[in-house]
Amino acid sequence: MKRIGILGGSSDQATAEYYRRLNRAVNQRLGGWNTAELIISSMNFALAESWVRSGDWNAAAQYLTERAEALERAGADFLLCVSNTLHRVADAFTAPLSIPLLHIVDPTATAIRAAGLTQVALLGTKPVMATDYLQRRYAERFGVEILVPPPADQDVLDQIIFDELCRGRFLPDSKARYLACVDALTARGATGVILGCTEIPLLIGQADRPALPMFDTVELHVEAAVALALG
Repeated sequence: MKRIGILGGSSDQATAEYYRRLNRAVNQRLGGWNTAELIISSMNFALAESWVRSGDWNAAAQYLTERAEALERAGADFLLCVSNTLHRVADAFTAPLSIPLLHIVDPTATAIRAAGLTQVALLGTKPVMATDYLQRRYAERFGVEILVPPPADQDVLDQIIFDELCRGRFLPDSKARYLACVDALTARGATGVILGCTEIPLLIGQADRPALPMFDTVELHVEAAVALALG
């Protein structure tokens, strides 16, 4: 079994979910008492919040490079970053490594194309929705067109992520707001929706809109990581 290095802490809620799902997925594949081989480097989430709020992506890249190199030295065979948002600096923090990063977009986009879809909505933090660093990868590598909410809705969704979901608060009004955005994007032509922040699947999921394919980036990332680890 390959050892998975996890760049975590952004947030602790998402990191705990990755830990739970990775171990469960390995046990489902191998049975018995088997669980995943993991090394987790969990940051102080206040750092990530500061980088995102201030747009200090150079600081994010420098810090994550140090953490990624530490995971490689500790024996990780490949890396996961538990944050869609922090994939903005993935090229920088993987540059000095000799081990690969399993990019969060790739298994998600593969699932979208396998479902026969090419135009989907993307929900996430403000940087994920308002800039094109993930959207470009979906489009250029997989031919997936991305729709996002209007700026005012982006602000509300982002605030819910940081002020509620990252603190373990899951409120009915916030769930209703997310689902209203999903419905509005569907009306604009989205044939599926990417839950493109790793805390969002803790708030909404496929059961909330059974007829609309939802692509849980955590679950798809975990499935791909386990396949790689056991392959």
